Amino acid sequence: MNKFAKILFTASASCLVLAFAGCGSSREISYLQNLPPNYIQEIPKAYEIHIHTDDMLSVQVNSKDQELAQMFNLPVVGYQMNQASSSVTASTFRSNYQYLGYLVDKDGNIDFPQLGEIKVEGMTRNELADYLKNRLITGGYVNDPIVTVQFLNFKVSVIGEVNRPGTFNVTSDRITIFEALSQAGDMTIYGRRNNVKVLREEDGKRTIATVDLRGKDILNSPYYYLQQNDIVYVEPNNARAGQSEINQNRTVSTWVSATSMLVSLATLIISIVK
Repeated sequence: MNKFAKILFTASASCLVLAFAGCGSSREISYLQNLPPNYIQEIPKAYEIHIHTDDMLSVQVNSKDQELAQMFNLPVVGYQMNQASSSVTASTFRSNYQYLGYLVDKDGNIDFPQLGEIKVEGMTRNELADYLKNRLITGGYVNDPIVTVQFLNFKVSVIGEVNRPGTFNVTSDRITIFEALSQAGDMTIYGRRNNVKVLREEDGKRTIATVDLRGKDILNSPYYYLQQNDIVYVEPNNARAGQSEINQNRTVSTWVSATSMLVSLATLIISIVK
């Protein structure tokens, strides 16, 4: 083996050692690892989110007699449309108009027209709709009401080691933690799949739960389905934390160590050449 080949072999071997040392196990980055083939799980059909304080609710009452129903509906707020647009489509309506809503106060109440203050905290959307429908009928306000309740501010936030951290609006009544991560562009390779934090405020308490996304137990976790205003935090792994520490603390000793390594490598190459 000539001198050049020895140098090339030594450099290649060094690179391979470093590469394998930096490679992480797939067990650290794969989701749902211990599921058997063709795994089937019953989905809880009764799952619904409940109304909390600070929720913003849209309540729409419809009837054959629109004049009676209209008194129970808040107005729709319009916004300035782009003058270049000459037609109104469903998408432009949603982007330029917004329903006003009822804010659930700190005591869990809303103030509804004619019916006054109503305790709504802890109810589901359907439970509140049924309650209002019954009150409107028994009170003689509307004989055939159709009541629709929607959340106007259902959102979750995803931060930490994800590709697109941010706050995301939810248009349905359920969102899983995997769907939220998908909205955020999934975890980076540096995210800890086994130590994801979920911050939740419920019943006057703030809880911080830790979930492991690598096993099937997450499917049965109360944090698999997120609730309004949940925050998902993906912690960095040791490689990312170490990288951050090096980047933020480049002291003289760091440069001395790097220089020493380069000198040693140069000495090794010189000895091979000789």
